[in-house]
Amino acid sequence: MRWLSRGGAAAALVVGAAVWAGLGWRGVTLLAVFLVSGSVLTRLARRGDLPRTARQVAANGGIAALAALGGAWPVAAAAIAAAAADTWATEIGAFARRPPRLITTGALVPAGTSGAITPLGTAGGVAGAGTLAAASAALAPHGATTAMIVAVAGVGGMLVDSLLGATVQAVYQCPACGTESERRGTRCHGPMRLARGWAWLDNDGVNLGGTIAGALTGFIAARFSP
Repeated sequence: MRWLSRGGAAAALVVGAAVWAGLGWRGVTLLAVFLVSGSVLTRLARRGDLPRTARQVAANGGIAALAALGGAWPVAAAAIAAAAADTWATEIGAFARRPPRLITTGALVPAGTSGAITPLGTAGGVAGAGTLAAASAALAPHGATTAMIVAVAGVGGMLVDSLLGATVQAVYQCPACGTESERRGTRCHGPMRLARGWAWLDNDGVNLGGTIAGALTGFIAARFSP
């Protein structure tokens, strides 16, 4: 079972080295909890998916690496929790029997639509954030307050990810049949055209935005917590 492409493996080593340099083995262990759990869920939900690329690894772990280099455990843990919450929500939500709803309008949309959520997927995301929060507390105990910060930041990052996906992520459409895709350069009956969103913002960019939101939430909450 191959979870990472060669580029993804190289990016994971860079992220892991940065986390180790800033937070030591505890930080790397927390990162491993996310990577392993997310990869296992991905394989269970979507057999045969391509291994994660360097861009995907950087989008999910880059902010945590930067925070780790600054020695900011709550911020790094919050960023990882946001990535975990989004991954768990996506993969567990794939098992939902009812069609998802767009987070912005509540309209029913096809499975896989950017910004679509289900109760099962949302519960999975909350569980993912909670798992990383519990692991954070176990690895570097700073009291219940820090664990709560990480959990809330993780869920917040997941929701921001969904909002970005529903509003500004690039979506391309076939001019002939209306088929939609998130991938630039996809061909159906011909080249796909940008239907909505920002052309430069793909799914990796949205994931990065979610981890930034999680990290900022962790930073603000930790700064003002007693």
